[in-house]
This record gives sequence, C-alpha cells and structure tokens, in this order.
Amino acid sequence: MKKLFFTLLFTICMIGRMLADEGMWLPLLLGQQVYNDMVKKGLKLTKEQLYHINKPSLKDAIIIFGGGCTGEIVSSKGLIFTNHHCGYDAIASASSVEKNYLRDGFYAASLNEEIPTSLSVQFLVRIDDVTKEVLDSLKGLSGAERVQKQAAVLAAINKRLSKAEESIETRVSSLFKGNQFLAFVYQRYSDVRLVGTPPESVGKFGGDTDNWEWPRHTGDFSVFRVYTDAAGKPAKYSKDNIAYKPKWYLPVSLKPLKDGDFAMIWGYPGSTNRYESSYGIKLATDINNPTLVKLRDARLKYMFEEMKKDPAVKLQLASSYASIANYWKFFDGETKQLLKYDVYGQKQKAETVFTAWATTKPEYQTLFNDWAKAYDAWRPYAKHRVYMSEGIMGSPLIAFASSLMQLESVLVRNSAPADIQKAAAAADQARKAFLESSNKVSDEKILATVTRMFYEDVDKQQHPVTFYGTLKNQYGALDNDETYRRYAADVFAKTMIFDNTRWSAFIAKPDAVLLQGDPAFAHASTFVSNYNSKYGPLSQQFNAKNAEFGRLYLKGVMEMDTIKAKMMYPDATFTMRVSYGNVKSYQPRDAVKYDYVTTSRGLLEKYKAGDYEFDLPAQQVALLKKKDFGQYMDPTRKDLVIGFITTNDITGGNSGSPVLNNKGELIGLAFDGNYEALSHKLAFDKDLNRTICVDIRYVLWCIDKLGGATRLINELTLAK
Repeated sequence: MKKLFFTLLFTICMIGRMLADEGMWLPLLLGQQVYNDMVKKGLKLTKEQLYHINKPSLKDAIIIFGGGCTGEIVSSKGLIFTNHHCGYDAIASASSVEKNYLRDGFYAASLNEEIPTSLSVQFLVRIDDVTKEVLDSLKGLSGAERVQKQAAVLAAINKRLSKAEESIETRVSSLFKGNQFLAFVYQRYSDVRLVGTPPESVGKFGGDTDNWEWPRHTGDFSVFRVYTDAAGKPAKYSKDNIAYKPKWYLPVSLKPLKDGDFAMIWGYPGSTNRYESSYGIKLATDINNPTLVKLRDARLKYMFEEMKKDPAVKLQLASSYASIANYWKFFDGETKQLLKYDVYGQKQKAETVFTAWATTKPEYQTLFNDWAKAYDAWRPYAKHRVYMSEGIMGSPLIAFASSLMQLESVLVRNSAPADIQKAAAAADQARKAFLESSNKVSDEKILATVTRMFYEDVDKQQHPVTFYGTLKNQYGALDNDETYRRYAADVFAKTMIFDNTRWSAFIAKPDAVLLQGDPAFAHASTFVSNYNSKYGPLSQQFNAKNAEFGRLYLKGVMEMDTIKAKMMYPDATFTMRVSYGNVKSYQPRDAVKYDYVTTSRGLLEKYKAGDYEFDLPAQQVALLKKKDFGQYMDPTRKDLVIGFITTNDITGGNSGSPVLNNKGELIGLAFDGNYEALSHKLAFDKDLNRTICVDIRYVLWCIDKLGGATRLINELTLAK
C-alpha cells in the first residue's frame, strides 16, 4: 500500500506543458513541479501563503457556500461574495410580492438590516490522509461487499473526526476511484445573512439563451455575511451575534486585465469523471443524456408557460426552474461535444493500449471483458432509471406522494402508535413545504406528458403490471393526449393532498387503505414499487461492478502511467481544489475569434426593454449611457468591463469561486463554462475550454453606483 501511495504522490507531481491548464489540484498535495509551473505562469505567492495547516493562508478565505457552491471572504468583517444563482433560494425566500428583492434587488443599509437565512457555510480546517486505514479494512473484498464495507469504514472515520459541540464535520473523500482516501475536516457556521443582491435582470441577464455561452454580460453575484457568537464561535442566529473575524480575506483588484494574465481559481468543484470508460461514454451519449434532456424539456415548457403569466408564480417556481434548466442545456451540450470530438473513440484507443500492457498482468487481464458484460447486462434498463428520476419524479406532486411510502410502511407494519404519530407528523410538515412550492397547472400537464412518454419510450416489458391497461379501460386510447390529460386531471382533482379537510382527517387517524386508495399515492407507489422490486437491484449490482472495475482500471493506469511519467490528478469530489491558467481569448471555429472580455457596450447592445431575459433596470441603462463608471472603468478600453474568460479547469460547485491574479487579489467570480467545451465533466478540451467570470469591477459598480451601497465598498481592501 505504501508503494501505491507514493505512486499517487509522484503521479500528482508530474505535469506536461501542453496540458498545463487542465487539472483541479488538491492544495495539500501541490507538488513542487506544479507550483513551479504556476510561478512560471506568473504566480507571486509562496506555497505557504497558498496552503498552510497551522498558519493563516489563502485557503482560509475559501468556503463551501450553502449546499453546492463556493464563496469567498472579502473583508475583515466576514463579508462573502458568491454567485447570484448560489444565493437564489435565499433571495427568493426573503422576497414577497410586496418586497420583491429577487426582482428589484436589495442592499442592507446597515448590519442590523442584513436578512437572516437558512444558509450555512463551511471552512476547511485540515485534511488527513486515511488511505492506509481504509484500504487495510478492504483487503480481499470486491464488488458489493467491498462497497458496503467501504461505506461503513468511511462513516466510522467521519464520526470519529467530527465534534458536534464545535460544529466540526468530517467527510472522507474517495479519490482516484477508491485508490486514495482523504478526510476533509470542516467547521460549519449557521448564521449567514443576506447583505445584497442585484436585480434579477442583472444577476440572470441573458437567462437560458445565454446560459453556457460566451460572449456573456451577466452580473452573477450576491453578497452575504457570516456571523458568530461573541466569542467568535459558530452559533445559530441571534441578534447578539457579531460579524465573523476571518483568518484570511481576499483583497480586491481594480487593475485592468490583459490577454494572457495569470488566473487562479479556488473552490469546490462538484464532480467530474475524466477517467470514465468508453462504455460509460457510450451509455451517456446514447441513453442517459438524451433521455434526461427530453424529459426536462417537457417539464420546463409547462413551468415557463405559467411563470410568464403571473409574477407570483414566477417567484414561486424561479429556483426550481433555474435548477432544472441549467443542466438541461448542459447535458444537451455535453452530448454534442462528446460526439463531435469522438471521445468514445479516444477512450477506446487508450483502453486498447491498456489492454496490451495488461496481457502480462493477471489482475487486469480480463478487466475489459468483464466490464463489457456488466454494461451489456444493465443497458436495457438504463432508460427506465432516468425516467424514474427525471420523469415520474419530475412531477412535484408525484415526488411528494412517493415520500408518503415511508408512512405507508409504518402503517402496514402495525407499528407502535408513537411511531405512527411521528411518521404522520413528518408527512404533514413535508406537505406544507410541498404546497408552498406547488403550481398545480404546470404540474398537472407534466404528469400527463411524462406518463405518456414513459409508455412510449420505456420497454413495455418493464411497465408496471396492469397500470396502462387500467388507464386504457378508464380513460381511452394510449396513443391519445386527451387520455393522459383526463387521467392527470382526475389525479389532481381527487387526491387528498390538495384537500385540507380530507388530509387533516387522514393525519388525525392515519390509515394504510385510505392512503393506498389516493390516486396520487397510487401512481407514485405503482411506479416506484415496480422499479424498486425489479430494476433497483439490477442498478445496485451494476453500480457495484462498475465501481470495482473503475477502481481496478485506474489502479492499473497509474502503474502504467508512472512508467511513462504522465500527469494525473484526482477527479473533482466537491473538495477544495485550485486550478490555474490564463485570461485568454479563443477561436471556436473558422473566422470567429472571441475577445477575452465583454463590456457595457455589448450589454447595451443586448438590452431589450421589457424582455424576459434581456431587460435591465432603467437606472442602469441611464448610468451606462452616461458612461458613469467611476473608479471601476477599465482605463485601456474606456469602458466598464462586465465579464472575462480564462483557461481554468472548473466544473459545477465552482459557482461563486474567486478568480485571483498572481498576487492573490480578487479579479472576478467564476460562474459558467462555454458551450464549445461542455464535455468537461468527462473530457477536458485543452484548446476550447474556457471559464466564464463576472469581472469584480462590474460587481463593485453594481453595488456602489447602481445599488448605492458604498458602505460595502468601504469595507473592502482595494488594490489599484
């Protein structure tokens, strides 16, 4: 095991000039070769300033924001910058029709006006290597048995290294597909308050049309603050809490950018699978991605129809719609890029080389034959799995109704009255949350459409027994939209979930037969039980085998690639990473070259008064037309820079990540990738990959000139 660990360290330290911008590096394991390359590109900070275990360093300013984004501390008073879409839920929750902060924007005039949220942030305390402990416990195990044992071992380590009384939480991350394990220890702070946000027309300018596209003119930022108790410890919200005093915070640069400038991004990239097999690529392009895109397309259509009609509905569905739409376009683009650049063929070539190398290695000789059989066994059911998560559960009503299966389980087991009461109370509380977010008109259309799509797209041998036969007998021909519309209308009209009187009576005296007779529950239970009893076990078997083969493949690749002195880095796992590259223009196709920045001139060119995606506040238009840029004007362009692009390697989870110059000064916030390189979760494109960032000078202009929140500017350390 020791040999493997040193192999990993050696491999991580290797780097090739051609792929210098690829890689999301663990700051703990920044090898000297990698650091030297960063210095050659322009970095002015020492390794100790980047990451130090015992002393304050740049890593102490980088936080996990909420449940899946990155944020950064930018002042001595715990001020946080992150993306607008990362704060979207909190902004929407703080809004009402009368005080619509999502639509109009908001800036607190003082600390007392900052709005409490349900958000929390996490600071990285340290990283412990637990590889030996984990792998020693897994010796001789494989497949499902190894997966189960590994989960138990990781849970035990997490528990041992966590301290609830100090808000210390530990999460062991599996790296290199289970060949290395690091324990990331965090401290969580749960008093996070909304400080400011631009109007949605600024924060989401361009909407779905511009999503994943460059040129971009989106002011994707929001401002929060983290608070502590009087002793500086994590604490729940209290009016007596004080602003957090950070170990390190980021200075903010007002300096102009040049093509080729050094750029460094820190954050928490969510997940990549760069070491995926050719079988996985083909399953994604043939089945998984197209099915997901098709189902999300239907859901978005009906939600958007209702959001356009009523501002209250738009506010109600805004967060859910944005989440669904974001990865609808992503997976569509990913499929196109994977096919365009024949990533499947590239993977096959690499696997052919590996197979030839493995002919004398008994551990790997039959790997790809066994792997192919596992995929062949699972492929007929893959579409069904996507239909469950994106289709059947794509209806909010059915998703909620499916959660009631837990209550049903308690009831049919004749559980103790106290257990039944507890389960009923939990269901009642969940219903309240569901009703707040429910839009019946769009949801009813979603249910009708996905029920028909399931009938037509999923192998009929996999359909729930009798469901579609009964549907035909009661509502009409199965190739007729009206049949499904009538069915969905009945479900919505007759379910007790929307009927307060019937629901209250049920909660007061829960009854399994009554629940099972509810049409929404019956629909959910029918599809979920069908999948769980027949196809869920197949999915679990496949996942266990796929994980085992993936681990063995990467273990072998590392052995082979060490000999060839090739660079490797671990896939993203929502753990702290640093990537580096340059501010850089690019040429996506013949005769087209994109500049590395966008400006207010382009913003005004896109502006369409009253448009759903390209409107702007009237005050902003007036200020920009007057060229009232203040200290935020770019002196070389005599304009206000809105966004810029870099060659950095990022993925989902990096939303809100700080983009830093060579001195560690904040120059922007990362918020998107470009459409030409949307294969980046599975394959990095060294020529076309770009990270789209909002320029920090535009952020400050929006806060100061547009928002009038000069007090926040005064809180920052500005580098001019």
